[in-house]
Order: sequence, then C-alpha cells, then structure tokens
Amino acid sequence: MTEVKESIYKGVDLHCKTNNTEHRTNEITEDQLIVRRGQPFNLTLKLTQPFNPELHPLLISAVTGKHPSEDLGTMSLFSVSNTVKHSPKAKAVWKAELHSSSSLLLGIVNLTITPPAATPVGEYLLTAAHKNEELLLTKLVVLFNPWCPDDWVFLSDEEQRQEYVMNEQGIIYKGSGNYISSMNWDFGQFEDRMVDICMRILDLNPKHFKNPADDTSARCNPIYVSRVVSAMINSEDDYGVVAGRWGSPYWGGVVPSHWNGSHAILKQWFQTGCQPVKYGQCWVFAGVMCSVMRLLGIPCRVVTNYESAHDNNSNLIIDVYHADYGVRQKESPDSVWNYHVWVEAWMRRPDLSKDGKYDGWQVLDPTPQEKSEGVYCCGPAPVKAILNGDTDLKYDVPFVFAEVNADCIDWLVKADRTHVNIWSDTKRIGQNISTKSIGSRKRLNITDSYKQKEGTDKERSVFLYASTRNMTHKDEEKEEAVENGGTVENGGTEGNETTDPEAIRTEDEVNVDTTPPLPQVFIRFEKESKPMNGKDVSLKLVLNSESTVSRPLSIHISVQAMTYNGSPAANIQAEVKEETLLPGKDLSIPILVPFLAYSKHMIDSDSMKVSAIVTDKQNPENKYLAEDNVVLLEPPFSVTVSGPVRLYHGASGEVIFMNPVNETLKDCTLTLSGSGLWKDDTEFKIPNMKPSTRIRVTFFFVPYKTGKRTILVDFDCSTFRDIKGSCTFNVEP
Repeated sequence: MTEVKESIYKGVDLHCKTNNTEHRTNEITEDQLIVRRGQPFNLTLKLTQPFNPELHPLLISAVTGKHPSEDLGTMSLFSVSNTVKHSPKAKAVWKAELHSSSSLLLGIVNLTITPPAATPVGEYLLTAAHKNEELLLTKLVVLFNPWCPDDWVFLSDEEQRQEYVMNEQGIIYKGSGNYISSMNWDFGQFEDRMVDICMRILDLNPKHFKNPADDTSARCNPIYVSRVVSAMINSEDDYGVVAGRWGSPYWGGVVPSHWNGSHAILKQWFQTGCQPVKYGQCWVFAGVMCSVMRLLGIPCRVVTNYESAHDNNSNLIIDVYHADYGVRQKESPDSVWNYHVWVEAWMRRPDLSKDGKYDGWQVLDPTPQEKSEGVYCCGPAPVKAILNGDTDLKYDVPFVFAEVNADCIDWLVKADRTHVNIWSDTKRIGQNISTKSIGSRKRLNITDSYKQKEGTDKERSVFLYASTRNMTHKDEEKEEAVENGGTVENGGTEGNETTDPEAIRTEDEVNVDTTPPLPQVFIRFEKESKPMNGKDVSLKLVLNSESTVSRPLSIHISVQAMTYNGSPAANIQAEVKEETLLPGKDLSIPILVPFLAYSKHMIDSDSMKVSAIVTDKQNPENKYLAEDNVVLLEPPFSVTVSGPVRLYHGASGEVIFMNPVNETLKDCTLTLSGSGLWKDDTEFKIPNMKPSTRIRVTFFFVPYKTGKRTILVDFDCSTFRDIKGSCTFNVEP
C-alpha cells in the first residue's frame, strides 16, 4: 500500500476584502485579489508544521505573460529571508516581509508582499515553494497606482483621484461653441468582467502578437499602455472595440447617439469574440477609452474641443470652400468639426524631459483620423507642449496643436472656378475646450491650458514657433527618410508631405485672388429664441456698415443639415434677398426655418449651418460671409425615482414624455441603464404616440452598489433620435 505524503500546506487566506479595500479595488470585486503596484498587500499562509525561514526558506515567484523573465520585469523570484540571488539586470523585483503577527511554531505565516512601482500591469500567478513543495497561492491582478508617489501616474490630490480614477459617472460635452450641450456618460469601469475585458484588450493588441515578451514587459510604462489602448479602442487596423461610422445607414449596428455608457459596448465586444461593436463616433471612442484607462489605474478625463480642426496636410492651415450661393462645398481634405472629443491621461513624461517639464495631462485620441507610426492612434501628447507650440515632440503634438490652434481660410468658389479669399480667421479654431469639473456637474473651461489667449502677440508668436518647429521636424525626417530609402512620417502622423497650402489646390483653381477686401459690411446672427427640435427655428441676420452712402446688397441665405464633423448632410432651404443697407443703421433680415422643412433632414444630423454670403451690388468683388451653427435643443422629459433607495432592496421610478409635434411618433423605444443599478440595459417598446399624447413608464430596479448613482434614459423614435434624460440619487447601505 502506497503511503500518501501529507502536504505541508494547509491553505492560504488572501484577505481579498481587506486588501482590495486598502488598494481601492473593492469596487471591482471582493472575491479576487486586485492590487496596485508600489503598495503592500497581506496574505496568510497556513502550514501543517512549524516554519523556520532560516532553515527552510519560503521562496515566492510572481510571473506574468507567456515568456516571463527577470530581466524584462515579468518574473520576480523573492523570499522571506531575502536569500534569492537575482539577475544583475533584473527589473521590477518584488519583496516579502514576515509580519510580526505570525505564529511560526503553529505554521501560521503572515506575509506582507509589495510589487514595485515599476511592475508591469496585468495578471500574475503567485506561487510559493517550501521544502521542495510548490503551491499556487493565487492568480492576482496588478494595476497602476495613482496613490503611489513612485508610480508615473501618481496624482497628489485626493479629490482628483476620486474624480479621474474612481468616479463611474461622467459628463461629455457636445453641441457647438455657441450651443454647448451636455450628456451623461456611464463609464462603469468597475462593472462585471471589466478586468477581464481590459486584459483582453491589452493581449489582442498587434504589438503583443508581434513580440509578446516585450509587449508584456512594456506594460510597466503608462506611456506605452495608453498608446496601445488608444489604438485598440477603434477597430481600424486591429481587433479593436468600436467600429466608427460618420453617416447613415447604420446597418448591422446602432446609431452612435444611442449609447449611454461604455460597459454595454465593452461587454458586447468581449462576449462576441472581440468583434467590433457598431457604431461609434468621437464621444463614444473617448468615453470607452476613459473607462479602460480608469480601470487600469491611469487618471483620465474626457475633453471636448469646439471648432476642432482636422489638418490633413499638416500645414496648420484649414482651407474651407464655399459656393458663391452660400452652401458649403466639400473640396478640401481639411475640415472643421463642430466639436471633437478626446481624453486626457495624467502621467509623467521622462522620455521628453528629465525635469518634469512635460509631466501632467496628456492628450490621447482613440478616434481613427490619421495614422501615427502606421497605426490609427494619437498621443500621448503633452498639453504643456501644445500650449508652448513644441510641435517637434512625440506623440502627435503637431496634429493636436492644429486641432486647437490652426488658422482658418474661407474661400469663395466662383463660377469660373477661381477662388477668392473672403475671410482669414486666426481665432476660430479651438473654442471652449471643456471637461467636467471635479466633484460637481459644472463645466470646466480648460482652453487656457491648451493655447495662449486669442488676439495676443503671445498666441501669434507661439503659432509661428510651432510652424517653424513642425517644418524643421519634417525636414529632419525627410532627410533621414531619404538616407534610409524610406518614406516620410510627420511627427508620428501620416499625411500630405507638402507644407505649401497652394500645393493642395486642384488643377482648375487658377487666378487666385488672395487679397481680401476690407470688411466694410459687418454681419452677425441673432437668435429670436432658443432653437428647439420640434419647433420652427427663428433667427435674424443683422448687417451694418461704416459707409456714409446707401449700399444695395444681394444676400444669399442657405440652411444646411450638418454632421458634427463638418460634413454637409442635406440642403434644407435657400433664398436670395435684395436689400439696401442705409448708412448708420442696422439692416435686420428675419430667417425662419419651419419644423416641416428641417425635420426629416435633422434626424441623422447634428446641427444646422445657416450661411449668408453678401455681395455689394455696386462693387461685386466685395463679398462677405457669415455662418452660424445652430444646435437644436431636444424636447424635455422627466425621470424620477421614488426614494429612499437602499442596497439590494427593490426600487422604482417613472419616465414621463409628451409628444410635442403635430405628427405621430413611430418606432418608439425607451432604454434605461446605470452602473450599480442594472447589469444590462433595459428596453421598453412604446406604442405609437399621437400628437399631444403623454406616456408614463414605471420601471423597477435593485441596486447592487452604494453611493451616488445615475439612471440614464434614452428615448428614440421616428422623429427624434436618441433624446437623453437622467436622474441622480443616493443608494443607502
């Protein structure tokens, strides 16, 4: 009869609840050990015999990845008695200490284990070896640690850490610079399976397939990790999460405006074999990336830039073309978006400066616009570098600088295809750069952190400096490329190599008159009332002049439905008015856009662009342009919750909405979501709603997390696309 040898291990207590609470990961789970690097955690190893570390040391190993290596920091061998000899090149060496509360004679070994602040983040196997017998202690996860001063993502202010790492609810700003609107976004970074989802994102990135050992090792660096995440959120050239689409039809998916949060998107990607989720636009990409970054422990916030430039040819000049009857023509590879949304992540940048000059907020943009080092990603670009015009720095600083500070030239396309420069604007691009305030729902304007004050000599000098640095950087790259027989990449962002704005003109664009006429006629738009979707839109075009004589004018007024990225979707209406501008007096022209005229065009559009081109009939070469982006306010509806609301107790709420238009609303759906309240989105089908009909929907939920929670509601129908509502309340223990 074979004798079965008794194991020397009786068991292990990971103290998950205590450790995770100390490491601020208990919001994720209390069942799995999830720790932050640079911070100790405790475990208790129970042996069947007394423990003498001097006689029989306890050896512990922590390994991650398929090819663990001490030299790469993906394997660490350590012991209680510090008897392990490490490779001279070993990185990220863990340490273990015997706690004084241990009872060695009873075989109770209380250990304090610390992964260093440079540990690669990811999943680790923690194994113990004692008297030639091994035991897998646990499979744990190590995250970045913004509470640790030695971690590159260290953020000193606790209120900022709570907002930019721990807060699961946020606000994303949309609309336009003149009509700033906000929408709630549920980041849900601590919801079910988010750790598994984020680890899968890291493991599916192309760099991991190319060299898994180096990729796993590089996860010690938040600069590297953030760049990987930026590339993996979009699906352009990898197994990324979200497929982008900027116009209908949205076959096989949902309209980007439908989404209320990140978790539903990330979960769908994970559960469908990592197939891209259809569809997203910039705020969706940014919201999803912010969730992943916060889960990984990198402080992150969502930022919106109004009048955001897409400088395709990297000359810091945006060319916009107009037909002589006013409507926008789409000839230029450049574009100006009503708004564009990206994220900022907080980290050190010792790769750029040893003195910390570029530490702090870094721009990262997962929306696929231009390639960076051959991949659709953008950043991290230091906000301080953008402010100072340091466009020779990585990553993608020239592209982001242009987004917030390019110059804009408006060209009038004449019938003979010649172009007249009717307006040059150095102030238009980069307005009201916005993010959510810390601890409140107020909007924080951070424009001054990106650019010098418009209209100042400092702003112009920085712009000229940025242009020079950018050109010098490109010239150096050209020389290097020629020497190496390769191609040119601009500052990490591919695009047209030329820096001459005239070189991108088409062949029939000849006889260009680049001398703008003096602005003798001043034009502005005034709103009669707040523009509401479902109501007629009323504006006034007001003109005045310093002239001392009457001036007969021809005024072309056009209204176009526009997507938020500056592309015309449809012509709504156009009219020509012949008026006389009297000296010293305002000329006021009413503009009415009826609901029936715009309704079908605005269902899939984001704004109405109202344009006026004014021609001086006595001097036809004098033409003047005015534009206004009108964003419609959505009809309101109420969302209420019956209180008080307690953890794991059933609760209810109510949604009330009235049809505000004189037509029947069809295909009506109501979608409710909220982290800590529902595991999955809840959808209600609503019967057709006749004019003036009111619906009242009662819903039920059982909260599974305490604290401040937000219910997000989306109402969609044939006439109104994805109207948003919300209700925030406190869940008591």
